[in-house]
Amino acid sequence: MVQIIKDVDELKTFLKAAGCKLVVVEFSAKWCGPCQRMYPLVHAMSLQYRNVMFANVDVDDSRVTLFSRLKRAICCNGSGFMGEPIFEFCGADAQKLEAKIRELM
Repeated sequence: MVQIIKDVDELKTFLKAAGCKLVVVEFSAKWCGPCQRMYPLVHAMSLQYRNVMFANVDVDDSRVTLFSRLKRAICCNGSGFMGEPIFEFCGADAQKLEAKIRELM
């Protein structure tokens, strides 16, 4: 199941609850065609990969600030969430996402 994240506190709670599990966070927008196509695919993956935690952040509806990779690493390190590398990619490529999930599991 994909958890909807509305603010930084929800994101921190989600990441803390994940513990050592792999986390996939999809940043999307309702007006974005590729995002609309990816959402059901990500939801399907969340049902298939039960040991992976999935979340969605709507960049227009949420109050989660998008950090640069460095700022996010500093923020996560200061919050105690650092420990595993952050992998990210852009674009609506479900096959690439699933391949990365399988690789990291």
